[in-house]
Amino acid sequence: MVKSYIVDSTYNSMRLDRWLRNKIGKIPQSLIEKFLRSGKIKINKKKVKSSFKVKTNDKIDIFNLNFKENYIQKKKTYYPSNKIIKSNEDLIIDNNENFIVLNKSAGISVQGGTKSKKNLIDIFAKSKIFDGIKPFSVHRLDKDTSGVFIMAKNRKTAQLLTSLFRLRKVHKTYLAICNGELEKNSGEWTDELIRYDNGKKNC
Repeated sequence: MVKSYIVDSTYNSMRLDRWLRNKIGKIPQSLIEKFLRSGKIKINKKKVKSSFKVKTNDKIDIFNLNFKENYIQKKKTYYPSNKIIKSNEDLIIDNNENFIVLNKSAGISVQGGTKSKKNLIDIFAKSKIFDGIKPFSVHRLDKDTSGVFIMAKNRKTAQLLTSLFRLRKVHKTYLAICNGELEKNSGEWTDELIRYDNGKKNC
């Protein structure tokens, strides 16, 4: 059985793995990689990598898979202490009626999952700043990435900001510490990134 999807304009330039989670279901990254290698997920009848950027009107074919039914992950419950709540409130750069902007620390997830318990959504859900309202995540930063993060205070603002990120109307700049020297000052990196921990290569 083959299920086919046409990418609409709101997902233009989104990574394929993110598109799958947004459109199909919360499937683990390892399974996405496996399905792409085996050709069970194809774009325009071709095999691609998970980092492939989908374009408007791309055709995505998914063969004999049902993500929502077969791969359900249970989120761990996290109850932050008052000390942790206060320490994260101190990282807020701007706070207005529609959203907050904070300087996210490295080592903390945006949302909870099967492997990650401590997360910003659960922390601010208990904060007085969100008293009587719900925090909404409008974009992502990896657990080990620090930097500016936006959290909406209502659904309308969350939908607006999420759309702006999807349409690339919000420009993000990433800084990284690299091992070795770059031969050029600018260009496009097309190979896989390799992480080094304490001088040891970690693929």
